[in-house]
Amino acid sequence: MTASNAVELKPGDTIGILGGGQLGRMLAMAAARLGLRCQVFSPDPDSPAFDVVQNATCAEYADVEALELFANDVDVVTYEFENVPAATAMVLAARRPVLPAYKILETTQDRLIEKDFISKLGIGTADYADVSSVGTLRTAIERIGLPAVIKTRRFGYDGKGQAIIREGDDLEQVWEDLGT
Repeated sequence: MTASNAVELKPGDTIGILGGGQLGRMLAMAAARLGLRCQVFSPDPDSPAFDVVQNATCAEYADVEALELFANDVDVVTYEFENVPAATAMVLAARRPVLPAYKILETTQDRLIEKDFISKLGIGTADYADVSSVGTLRTAIERIGLPAVIKTRRFGYDGKGQAIIREGDDLEQVWEDLGT
């Protein structure tokens, strides 16, 4: 972060958190110890983070009116996981600082785009391939070898959206099980 986009918060300021899961809950609790308030925005009425904040917004991420009201109540916005729609962060960025920037969110939401970005920086990664069919999965396994891990490009977390492929596994079944 450069000085031009740095955000300094002082006790009493409010962090807007997009997403109300366990990480949002932990973020809000840590912020409270620093004298900062948090407001959580989540479409899930059972969000664990709602229990530890004074103000919460339960609305869909595409609800622009709710986002604008949310932005009015916070000093800065962040997100607790990468599956918040980048368009949501972009709407908020027109009103408040959003950190990390929504362009970074767009990159981290797609595992292939993220891997390509990291590789272009010259940072080593495990071997990987763009797999869009059972045929390209077979080709990737021939190149990379087994065991291998296949992951959905989007919406995977905590082990969801991925499978380990071992010798003898039915690739068509693995592909179907991932729903890709």
